[in-house]
Amino acid sequence: MIVRPRLHWLRMLFVWRGSVVPRILWRLGFFLALSCLVVAMGPPSFRLEPGPLGLVGVALAIFLGFRNSTAYDRFWEGRKLWGSLVIVSRSFTRQALTLPTPALTRDERRGVCDRLSALALTLNHQLRQTQADVTTLSSGVREHVLRAEHRPARVLMGLAEWLSEQRRQGRLSDLLVTSLDENLNRLSEVLGGCERIAATPIPYVYSVMLHRTVYLYSLLLPFALAGGLGWATPLVSVFISYTFIALDTVTAELEDPFGTEPNDLPLDALTRHVERAVLELAGEPLPPALQPDERFVLT
Repeated sequence: MIVRPRLHWLRMLFVWRGSVVPRILWRLGFFLALSCLVVAMGPPSFRLEPGPLGLVGVALAIFLGFRNSTAYDRFWEGRKLWGSLVIVSRSFTRQALTLPTPALTRDERRGVCDRLSALALTLNHQLRQTQADVTTLSSGVREHVLRAEHRPARVLMGLAEWLSEQRRQGRLSDLLVTSLDENLNRLSEVLGGCERIAATPIPYVYSVMLHRTVYLYSLLLPFALAGGLGWATPLVSVFISYTFIALDTVTAELEDPFGTEPNDLPLDALTRHVERAVLELAGEPLPPALQPDERFVLT
């Protein structure tokens, strides 16, 4: 996720870091060169009226707006799910550290925190399909994680086993167990929601259709504008192409909110936030919060 201070409106016009311009610059350069070539060659042998192409542009803008809304809904739902993960982790930690009688020892408190940190860590790497570094976890939690194929679900099972053990020892009443188990169910819903977003992308054929239409429209645009605008055609054509191509590019990033593109969710920072939240409740030393890099990107 790109995190940077709000700039003055004039500086926002020329901002480079954090925009999609570097990724689409060569494509804009191609359409600029094409526009200049069309104007330099004079009126084309066939006449392309700007009116019908303008109607296509309006329809294309509507469809791109719909796809952008769909992609942002996925992005925002992913963020809400990770927000729920933070909230429920805090609630479970608070209950687990204060309700058992007698109170948990320091090692037991740290074990609960490690399990919740491991849940966020393994979910992060499962969604991004990367390898999790579990060396910071306690040995018991680490063994459970390394043996499992579906690691977040195994960590959640470990929390349920811990809860069952507290009940067998008589440290939690049935009422308290039910309250803690409700938080485990909410964590399970978070896992399922994240997996649903990651496993169900926007239909590919829909993305291909819009992508092709955007570039075909940008390709034909200079032929419709050259007759009426002359040498202003390259400027107008490239600006319109930039609008459509940039929106198509940003939408492609947002539809997978758990990826590693600059505009995706900062899962590493959110994972660290969960870890810090539960450790703070346990009175343990906190690791530093992650900060944006020199490109203002928070991973």
